[in-house]
Amino acid sequence: GSGGFRKRKHDNFPHGQRREEKENVNPSSALMTSFKSFQLELDTRHDKYERLVKLSRDITIESKRTIFLLHRFTSAPNGEDILNESEVKLDAVRRKIKQVAQELIGEDMYQFHRAISPGLQEYVEAVSFQYFIKTRSLISVEEINKQLIFTAEDREETTNMTSNSYDKQPHTWSLKVTPVDYLLGVADLTGELMRLCISSVGNGDIDTPFELSQFLRQIYDGFTFIGNTGPYEVSKKLYTLKQSLAKVENACYTLKVRGSEIPKHMLADVFSTKTELIEQEEGLS
Repeated sequence: GSGGFRKRKHDNFPHGQRREEKENVNPSSALMTSFKSFQLELDTRHDKYERLVKLSRDITIESKRTIFLLHRFTSAPNGEDILNESEVKLDAVRRKIKQVAQELIGEDMYQFHRAISPGLQEYVEAVSFQYFIKTRSLISVEEINKQLIFTAEDREETTNMTSNSYDKQPHTWSLKVTPVDYLLGVADLTGELMRLCISSVGNGDIDTPFELSQFLRQIYDGFTFIGNTGPYEVSKKLYTLKQSLAKVENACYTLKVRGSEIPKHMLADVFSTKTELIEQEEGLS
């Protein structure tokens, strides 16, 4: 009647008959063999995807720690020690990326790209931040990829591999950062450069904000050439990049117009207050 539950077709069959049908299935038939191979392939791919997600998470964490360390460069008495320590941390990150490259041997990287993309973006941000502090320029994607070519000199790092399976592996591994991951990492770099600008002024460095303003303007001009023709994630980062540029230009304006009026030890507080006001206005608009 109306309002009752609709019976499914297989409910008309007794449970005993369905049990007999399952028992009559031949596990060695060609159909069952095919499905078992499909199951094994899917399970293997899923396990590899989960391992890559964990590695990407480790790469992200270590890259963030490197960025936090590099922010101490402006206030440290010896900046070379900070750079040397950051290089050690980045080497540890590259060892994690080497494990990712080993996992992707014989695989199409783009099938696992979503698993490793967050970690690669954070690594690009950390490497480009260190490179800017050293050279005051932007590292290229080709230079980043040169650093991601690994050799089989440290065999202890390769886990869950027998000696026979290892001998079949190539003796070099490489992982290429895609252009999209590179652009997203550079876009995130602009936020770190904005923070570097504020901390530099707080330490009495008046020249760095003007260098950063010119550098960020060049990056912004480059991103505007891409515009809406690039991937959605890149165009979405453009707004954040514009915010960072506006804050640095505002700091330079304050230095140029009122720099002589404000004591150096108070400049950072003034910039921080203005940054908060800009963020509140943008939130209301």
